[in-house]
Amino acid sequence: MTDRITPRQFHEADGVGDWRVLFEGACAYFRTGSFAAGVALVEAIGRLADAANHHPDVDLRYAGVTVRLMTREIGGLSERDVDLARQISATARELAVPADPSAVQTVQVAIDAFVSPEVCRSGAPCSGTGLRATKTWWTPTAASRRSGSSRWTRLARSVTASTWTSPCRTTRPRRGSRRQSPLAATW
Repeated sequence: MTDRITPRQFHEADGVGDWRVLFEGACAYFRTGSFAAGVALVEAIGRLADAANHHPDVDLRYAGVTVRLMTREIGGLSERDVDLARQISATARELAVPADPSAVQTVQVAIDAFVSPEVCRSGAPCSGTGLRATKTWWTPTAASRRSGSSRWTRLARSVTASTWTSPCRTTRPRRGSRRQSPLAATW
């Protein structure tokens, strides 16, 4: 089994200066300047990933490529991520594609849904009506916001966001029909 390493251990490793640990993964952004240069970098990353049998998430845009590394079987970082990060950075330098650590960003949205005590009396994991209602509300809301030209849309187009719902079992005063969506962002 692969051993987990801490974000500090990742950052203290040699050759990973282009990378930033955000939430559970290590991310890097490479400014390609053209789509063709981005495709060449993605192809090279693909060869490295296949050789290592360790596959990152890659986001190709016109101006650059974002790469996210995480060892999925442990749900965090490992030495495999350090090794592949070094190789990807070295390959980008060989292709004259500069890294821009200041452009690394991620957004995670956690939706807190109240699950009533009646639903959870058994003590089993809850996925009650409040959680289902929140998921039902959130999906079309997020989709409709992507189709407009708001700041939300521009953010959604430039950043890959992960979203999840979390059951909340504590009783709070009723706040009407609004849903609260805490946003955690790292830039």
